[in-house]
Amino acid sequence: MPIYEYQCSKCGEVFEAFQRINDKPLSHCKFCKGPVEKLISHSSFQLKGGGWYLTDYARKAHSSSPSDSSSKKSEKSEKGGESTPAAPSKSAKSD
Repeated sequence: MPIYEYQCSKCGEVFEAFQRINDKPLSHCKFCKGPVEKLISHSSFQLKGGGWYLTDYARKAHSSSPSDSSSKKSEKSEKGGESTPAAPSKSAKSD
């Protein structure tokens, strides 16, 4: 059931009332019986169920694109995972 807010024109009291959507708005203050005005207030809601947070989404499989493979190779070589071929030394000359 929705909660509606009312403000009394006579005493200035603000109060809430649980009412059905089809019910007529209140016309008298519950404190001093003065005339009331229905207020427009912020609504609140709660998200329930899955899929509302980043961790709830399925992770996509990694695609193998050329840029991905080259960056992986450079990371491995920096860590020592792959060895690069050594260049031939020029100190030994053949006659």
